[in-house]
Amino acid sequence: MSDYKSDFLHVLSTRGYIYQISDAAGLDQAALDQHVIAYVGYDCTAPSLHVGHLLSIMMMHWLQQTGQKPIALMGGGTTRVGDPSGRDETRRILTYEQIEANKQSIKGTFTKFLSFGEGKGDAVMADNAEWLATLNYIEFLRDVGRHFSINRMLSMDSVKLRLERDQEMSFLEFNYMILQAYDFVELHRHYGCILQMGGSDQWGNIVSGTDLGRRLGTAQLYALTCPLITTSSGAKMGKSASGAVWLNADLMAPYEYWQFWRNTEDGDVIRFLKLFTTLPLPEIDRLAALKGADVNEAKKVLATEATALLHGRAAAEQAASTARATFEEGTLSATLPTVEVPKAEIENGLGVLSAFAEKTGLVASNGEARRQIKGGGLKVNDETVTDEKMVLTLKHVTPQGAIKLSLGRKKHVLIKPV
Repeated sequence: MSDYKSDFLHVLSTRGYIYQISDAAGLDQAALDQHVIAYVGYDCTAPSLHVGHLLSIMMMHWLQQTGQKPIALMGGGTTRVGDPSGRDETRRILTYEQIEANKQSIKGTFTKFLSFGEGKGDAVMADNAEWLATLNYIEFLRDVGRHFSINRMLSMDSVKLRLERDQEMSFLEFNYMILQAYDFVELHRHYGCILQMGGSDQWGNIVSGTDLGRRLGTAQLYALTCPLITTSSGAKMGKSASGAVWLNADLMAPYEYWQFWRNTEDGDVIRFLKLFTTLPLPEIDRLAALKGADVNEAKKVLATEATALLHGRAAAEQAASTARATFEEGTLSATLPTVEVPKAEIENGLGVLSAFAEKTGLVASNGEARRQIKGGGLKVNDETVTDEKMVLTLKHVTPQGAIKLSLGRKKHVLIKPV
């Protein structure tokens, strides 16, 4: 049980979302007394958000579910600068066209978790380019920049850690904190927003916004951060063997997304069920009682519920069915990720190294494919590959019309001749 009186903070607390709050008692009372409007900012540095963004999206989901109003802020302006938080090097500068394309590609993700509209509690999507792109530099320095202490900015983790590692930080990036703080003030002016939420690495940037609001005479503003998630083994959450775990289906298929959650470490399953699904806590408590091999059932529930939130119930059930057919029944499922290869290439003979590295991307290189073969890690149609000079031909095509390539027990791709 939590000590919070408001539904909003009670839910966030009991499910494990809260890391820091600038004024917990004040925010708790505000959530009881008024309609809290809160935002999270997302820069448009890639065409998709990844699973590392999911925690803050879920915070906005629960904010709305408990009667408050979320704002998903697109960083059309701040992406032009680049957030230095947690980075050793300057972000690549994107063109305005790239930023706009990324923004449009990202937008659809939020509709899976939030309800948008014109109503009092409906979510809003805003873009900080609206106010940042038209700023007059001299006026901005005079009216806003004067409220920032260089000494304090240098003490912030996003700056301090970069400098301690002797990594160069450009003046452009140094301004990011000021722009993010100004976003908070503008969102208060436009929408009455009083709360900014984000990951714990954003704490310095967020409290700079609450401080700027105070100096500029706004109402009380609040900061709330969630923990940065690491797995039980200490690894950073959100990376798979093949790279980032993207939220857009065109970059990571629902089946692969389901598999990512299915592969959760035993010690993380219950925590992740609380954070990344909407299952009621009593149901999660029931799953927490499972021991030994039965923990795999909880992992399947996690995978299906997390996938259903993002890709819909039908896609989640299909992914679960595909996994069941592939792993438990040993059959070849047509819904596995599929790569089409010209029939002529297979007729002429496709080298097994090329098939695993270039065609399917199951391994990063021919060298890695060789290492996996030596360790018995690669299979063709469930038969272990022992010869790196093996050639795939039409005789390897199964009656279902494809060749099944496997890396370990859990990563599979079909090669389909066309």
